[in-house]
Amino acid sequence: MKHTSHHPTPASDWYENAFDLARGIAAYTRSPLIDGIAKVIAKHPDADIANAFNHKQVACKLWARDTLLEAAGYSYGRIVVLGGWYGILPAMLLEDCRFEIAIAESYDIDASVEAVARTLNATFADRFRAITADMYAIDYASLGADLIVNTSCEHIADLRSWLAMIPSGTRVLLQSNDYFSEPTHINCVESIDAFADQAKLATLDFAGTLPTKKYTRFMLIGTI
Repeated sequence: MKHTSHHPTPASDWYENAFDLARGIAAYTRSPLIDGIAKVIAKHPDADIANAFNHKQVACKLWARDTLLEAAGYSYGRIVVLGGWYGILPAMLLEDCRFEIAIAESYDIDASVEAVARTLNATFADRFRAITADMYAIDYASLGADLIVNTSCEHIADLRSWLAMIPSGTRVLLQSNDYFSEPTHINCVESIDAFADQAKLATLDFAGTLPTKKYTRFMLIGTI
């Protein structure tokens, strides 16, 4: 509720106020991720960080992180996140002291997000890399990744063909949804069973759902 005695904040001051707020929360929580968000606000004012870190995005990534720990363990040499955007999921994983991760990489086809991802993960610079690349042009055999994450499988026209590019035995974490009304979602699924049938993983450590207000998100963790 707004108090009539307080003047509304001019729109032009939004970034300065958001930066001060994020910087203050970072100091209070000692969170490298929140500190990274403050730096993104200051250095990349055009970045859509508010959307990337909204409550729905955070809930889905927390679900992925915590379930990964429970279903597949804590130790990883190299984690590769595809469609990594601003690198928030790698930051959440690297910040979590329950995990032992040598390196986490964020791949995205949009070149404009690479610098933002590096700013966000500056604290983890020795363990983080942001790479601009098309997921269909990656040589997965040479990556040496022990976990590949793709939380946007609804954007992949032929999921099985893409998975066939990944070496057998590689662990993957996959998410999709039933948000059919979104035009950019070209390959939604109706259920977790449909998603599992689509992926046809060799082994399955986890299969589950996360209901949201507008759609249900589905997740699989297993090996190719």
